[in-house]
Amino acid sequence: MEGGASNSYIFLGPELGKKQDAVDSIKKKFSGAEISVFYAGETSVSEIADSIQNHSLFAEARIIIVKNAELIKKKDEIELLVSCVNNLESGTSLIFISDELRLAAGLDDCVPGSNRRVFYEMFEKEKNEWLMSFFRREGFSIDKDCAAAILELVENNTEALRRECSRLILFLPKDKPVNAQDIEKWLSHNREESAFTLFSRIACGDLSKALESLSVMLAAKEKAQGILAGLAWCFRKLNDYLTLLESGNANNNFELKKIGLSSPKVRDDYAAASRRYNVESTEACLALTAQYDALLRSPVAVMENILMDRYILALVNAGA
Repeated sequence: MEGGASNSYIFLGPELGKKQDAVDSIKKKFSGAEISVFYAGETSVSEIADSIQNHSLFAEARIIIVKNAELIKKKDEIELLVSCVNNLESGTSLIFISDELRLAAGLDDCVPGSNRRVFYEMFEKEKNEWLMSFFRREGFSIDKDCAAAILELVENNTEALRRECSRLILFLPKDKPVNAQDIEKWLSHNREESAFTLFSRIACGDLSKALESLSVMLAAKEKAQGILAGLAWCFRKLNDYLTLLESGNANNNFELKKIGLSSPKVRDDYAAASRRYNVESTEACLALTAQYDALLRSPVAVMENILMDRYILALVNAGA
């Protein structure tokens, strides 16, 4: 088994399902490997590097996954990780993962070109084909109207689509053709709250609905840090959208898909957000997210619900 950079990978982009498939293919290749997952920004780079360099006493193979890798930006941290990549032992695979399209200079090009992949959101035709194929395998037949209804109500990556459609087939009738009304009825009824639905409420300035979404998520034991990470991702996307708006490309389908905004529903959310937030207020929201992330890790974290309510209020007010 080769070591060094040949056993290192960078998986980027907003298409979560295909990105996870790529990770799973590596896991299958090294069946029985010891797997460690780190989140940049939560675990120090020096601690991640120590784990990479330490030999496992219990497993012949190891897979180390570093998520949110776009947060690694300091020169000394990048140099440390590049050194780890170049000196990776033969039994260890290292995977950097990010929803962004690039990592910081130096880190972004430290693996062989064939090991660096960007997973873009699928084009509309690909999404329709994916949905048709999924339902056909499960014994259902859906038309384009049904597919359009699903794409309006589900975040447009294969991970979210697979999860929601797997739940949806439990309710759909097999004894008659499925129509768009069936789809809307069951998806709307069973739709889970997420950072994306929360952002949708924040985008249009609906404080009461935003607080309601937050309450549902916390009651479902969603981690506050996970909510913050999801909203930070949304506000970084809003920055990308504002850049397109300023350049006159906000209606350019190709440019929108490049930044991960393919669904009409998602585009509507960002268009609504752009009417309330400019670049400065978007950066203020990202700074607020970092501030509350630190607060939630401090001794006052016992007041998590109050802190999160204040955080959402501050986000909504930033766009007033």
